[in-house]
Amino acid sequence: MLDKDYRYYISKIDNIKTYRRKRNHTPWLVLLGCIGILGTGASLALYDRDLSKNLDYNIQTQPETSPNPSANTEESASLFRKNMENVIVAPPVQRVANNEIWQEVIVNKGDSLSVIFANSGLDPRESYEIISLGKIASPLAYLMPGNLLKIAYTESEGVRKLSKLRTNINTTDYLEIYQKDNKLQARRITQEPDIHHKLVVGTIKHSLVKDGLHAGLKNTQIMNLAHIFGEDIDFTSDLQPKDRFRVLLEESYLQDKVIEKETIIAAEFINQGKIFRAIRYTDLYGNSNYYTPEGESLRRDFSRAPVHYTRISSYFSSKRKHPVLQKDRAHNGVDYAAPSGTPIQAASNGKVIFSGKKGGYGNVVILKHNEKYRTLYAHLSRFKKGLKQDTKVKKGEIIGYVGQTGLATGPHLHYEIRVNGTPRNPLTVELPKAENIPATLMKDFRNTAHELITQLEMADTDLAVLD
Repeated sequence: MLDKDYRYYISKIDNIKTYRRKRNHTPWLVLLGCIGILGTGASLALYDRDLSKNLDYNIQTQPETSPNPSANTEESASLFRKNMENVIVAPPVQRVANNEIWQEVIVNKGDSLSVIFANSGLDPRESYEIISLGKIASPLAYLMPGNLLKIAYTESEGVRKLSKLRTNINTTDYLEIYQKDNKLQARRITQEPDIHHKLVVGTIKHSLVKDGLHAGLKNTQIMNLAHIFGEDIDFTSDLQPKDRFRVLLEESYLQDKVIEKETIIAAEFINQGKIFRAIRYTDLYGNSNYYTPEGESLRRDFSRAPVHYTRISSYFSSKRKHPVLQKDRAHNGVDYAAPSGTPIQAASNGKVIFSGKKGGYGNVVILKHNEKYRTLYAHLSRFKKGLKQDTKVKKGEIIGYVGQTGLATGPHLHYEIRVNGTPRNPLTVELPKAENIPATLMKDFRNTAHELITQLEMADTDLAVLD
């Protein structure tokens, strides 16, 4: 670096001579300036020599005959190292086969592919060629800060040519741009993750939550288990001591990193001696749902409990003493006790045919799902904003919030299902199910179900339960 500075001052001397000569200045002024600059250059050269000598002395193994450096020189060497640590260097590159050089680039705010190519010494015109490849290359047209690009190029006579470019699309897929017949092409590549399975078993002694945690399940997995079997088992009232469960979990890894946390892929619940089993299956479109081993959907088109409740405070009955009126009258629904303000969801896809006050029901929403089924939601504290007659809703969409309007002694949802106009017990009425496994996929599903059930049966529940 100092040799360069020395040459810089020498070149300045030549420039000064030329400048003075052109302006016809007195020669002795030129000579005086040259002597001054030469003296500065010589001092810098001597400093450069001493500094290099002392840097070598500190970095290399010190010979036994070498003198100890002076305090001033040691201080200069320390300052030199500190300055070098602050120098920004280019991203590291890795040379691989075919003389390709790989470079990793992290996208910054405002970067585009053409800017990144220019900064990497590549021809920006190649970026436009990539974007013109169409929809498959669209991830490179909309780069976001933090995106990682892996760029490979070849270099000949100082000219760099793009060889490959890769960027992630999701956790398992990445986009690759490559050269073929001197033209850029694009393809999507899927990496197969490593799959790990884990079997958790347990027996009910206290509650699903407490015993599930004791067996090794997480809270989210326990809630998912309750949701899977929720149409067949009421986990607030149907559970009995010595009920048993087995849960098969799956976790996916890619390059030793978890890309999908433990998911329930098969489960068994024995409730009051009756066996319920669930198999998770993903169809050709990537949709995953749970089915019985025979391929019947465990998901109903209607929900029996369209609210997260704490307990059932009143059941369906043809004769019940009204808690406010103190008279015997029919109770045409189920009361789900829940804190005020708890969201209430549509039990199925449908249309609002009534939204407002209705006598002892208080604030009510009535949905029409088809010519056969209607559902009623009563005692709401308030309606969802914008909800009105003829509004179309989807299953699971919030339509209102728990309250105690009308004739009610506490906050709860009064929920009714009416079939052809007749009130039916929401807990026992036969409800239409979602689509079962189609015949075209049944062979593949049965193979999957057989494999998963075999894994479920590998452990004896009683032996695995912790005391």
